[in-house]
Amino acid sequence: MSLNTVAGRSYNDLSQYPVFPWVIRDYTSKWLDLQNPKTYRDLSRPMGALSEKRLRQFIERYESFEDPTGRIKKFHYGTHYSSAASVAYYLIRMEPFASVHISLQSGKFDHADRQFHSIADTWNSCTTSSGDVKELTPEFFYMPEFLINHNGLNLGRKQDGTRLNDVKLPPWAATPEEFIRINRQALESEHVSANLHKWIDLIFGFKQRGAEAAKAHNVFYYLTYEGAVNIDAVQDPLERASIESQINYFGQTPTQLFALPHPPRHARTVQQLYSPLTTPASKVQQFVLQASSRDIAFVGSAQRVPSVQHGAA
Repeated sequence: MSLNTVAGRSYNDLSQYPVFPWVIRDYTSKWLDLQNPKTYRDLSRPMGALSEKRLRQFIERYESFEDPTGRIKKFHYGTHYSSAASVAYYLIRMEPFASVHISLQSGKFDHADRQFHSIADTWNSCTTSSGDVKELTPEFFYMPEFLINHNGLNLGRKQDGTRLNDVKLPPWAATPEEFIRINRQALESEHVSANLHKWIDLIFGFKQRGAEAAKAHNVFYYLTYEGAVNIDAVQDPLERASIESQINYFGQTPTQLFALPHPPRHARTVQQLYSPLTTPASKVQQFVLQASSRDIAFVGSAQRVPSVQHGAA
C-alpha cells in the first residue's frame, strides 16, 4: 500500500485508485493448499501475459501496429489493469461506487452478465478475455462487505435467469470473511513474499516503460502513462475532451518509482541464540540481528541508496 501512496494512488481518486495483484489462481478447488506454488498466479507476468494463447494475440497486435502520425506508440493492451470503471465494477454493491457505475452506464446498471457476480468468472475473464486485464483493489484483502449486497440493489438477471445478489465465492471460502482471510493469508505467504518484487517491477518499476516493458509484454495505450501528453497544449476542444475522458475513465499507469529491479523480500530464519530464562541480561545484549538491502535507484534521481548493515558495537 505504501508504494501505491508514493506513486500517487488514492482512495479519493477512482482514476488513480490503489492497485493490488491477483495472487491466487485456483478458484475451483474445495480446499486450497497455500504451501503449493501451483496455487499462486505468476507474479512475474502482467495479467495479459498469463495465458499463452491470449498473449500471442497481444504480441501480434503490438508487432503489426503502426500509427501513420507517429503519435500513438505500439501497445499490447488497449484496456488497463486499473480504472474508474474497474473500481466501480468490483465495488458496485457499495456507495458511492454503485452511483459511479450507473453514471458510467448512461444512468442504469450494466447488463447483469457483465457485472461482478463471481470471483471465479472474473478471474477467468481477466486471464482469457481480449479486453480484460484487471488487477484487484485493496478491498479484496480486508473488506468482506463489498462482496455482499447489503443495500438490496436490483442488479438484474443474467441470461440464464440467475438474479444477481451477493458475489459467488470460490468453493474454498464458505463466507466473505473466510475469502478475505485466505486471500490476505496468500498475499502474506512466503511464496508471494518471495515473488512480489517481480510484480512491483511491472507496476511501479523498471518494467513499466521502455524496452524492458516491451520485453515483459507490459505496454499499455500511450495515454495511460504519466506525462504522455501536455493537455494544456491541446487547442481543439473535442480532442481535449476525448483525451481527458480517456485519462479519467479508462485507466492511468502509476508514477514510475524505480529504475532498477526491486529487491526481493528475504525470508529470514530466526535461530534461538539464547534462552530468555537462563541467559544473563548482559549476555543477551550482545546478540543483534543483521539486516542488509540491495542498492535502490529511484526514478528521477541519480542518487543511490547504499546498503546498510547493523551489527554488534
